[in-house]
Amino acid sequence: MSRLADDPEVVQRIFDHIDRRSSDRAASTWREPVDNYRSPERFRVELEQVLRWTPVPLCPSAALEGEGAYFARSAAGVPLIAVRAKDGRARVFRNACRHRGMALADGSGCSRALVCPYHAWTYDHEGRLRGVPHEDGFPGLDRASRGLVPVQASELHGFVFASPEGPAVDETAFAMLEGLATPAHRLYAHSQREVAANWKVLAEGFLEGYHLRALHPDTFYPIQYDNLNLVDHHGRNSRITFPYRRIEQQRERPPGERSSDGVLTHVYHLFPNAMVITFSTNVTVVVLEPIAIDRTKLLSWVLTTRDLSQAEVRETLARDLQFIDVGSAQDRQAAEAIQRGLASGANEFFEFGLYEGAIVHFHRNLTALVDAAR
Repeated sequence: MSRLADDPEVVQRIFDHIDRRSSDRAASTWREPVDNYRSPERFRVELEQVLRWTPVPLCPSAALEGEGAYFARSAAGVPLIAVRAKDGRARVFRNACRHRGMALADGSGCSRALVCPYHAWTYDHEGRLRGVPHEDGFPGLDRASRGLVPVQASELHGFVFASPEGPAVDETAFAMLEGLATPAHRLYAHSQREVAANWKVLAEGFLEGYHLRALHPDTFYPIQYDNLNLVDHHGRNSRITFPYRRIEQQRERPPGERSSDGVLTHVYHLFPNAMVITFSTNVTVVVLEPIAIDRTKLLSWVLTTRDLSQAEVRETLARDLQFIDVGSAQDRQAAEAIQRGLASGANEFFEFGLYEGAIVHFHRNLTALVDAAR
């Protein structure tokens, strides 16, 4: 794993690019066949052989605040539920009752136990079967073997990672997240929306700044730079840095004391389908959950350390999020337009250039795993 640059190094690299009117460049380009966005077989392999075997954030730790808090969603098509147990651990189970398979819960909430809404079979937060109404109707029922089915999960750096089919989480793969989501962060907002685009098209929009001036002329471009990014890799993961124009204020500070606070956005791409994005007032977590070959559920959580009891803080955060939402809507509209364009037959492949290095890294790793699974 390569070490990610610290704040003084990041700021100096940005200044070097500003002065040279340059940006980080990849070592090579990449041609991604358009059929890879349209092939049902390719989509099946991505879902069943890559996404189900790769740990991704099921939710931030802040979404499980307090004993009994739970969050349920599908990961790579597998219904899962995370719950905060009495011992403080976050556990993740397949979200299905062991009686007739009904989902125990949907969305988020807090409960003293997980109770199936169909026949009220009841499980504690460790997944053990604790209650069966009219249990005499199930002679020979072995409660010990009929608890909820766990999946591999770990809680680290403020996130609950889960892998429906995969091995234990390799903690070193996510070392770059240290300090981004701390115990001081609280959940401010959570949202879900469906986007009419392949999940990879959506992911690509997060991974380069080559489009800033053209797509975001009235949102992100006025405060950022056109086609100026840093791209750092950490295993299959990447960090893409988008500097703000106010970073120029850092030139007055001694090089070793320069800070990234409030002068740039980092997008941490957690391969394959999650992003952790740093803003001035919040950290936003995004997961791109494939629903179908041309539809994706976009889940997002907004975390903050700000004191939300203060009206001024709430107003500032709401204003910042409204601005981000407008720019993000432009990205979603672009993804849907690309999805519609796939049917045109104009392109045999998409050409990702030297300024789109994080996308090249993404597709190179995804293709290697898909090829290995076939």
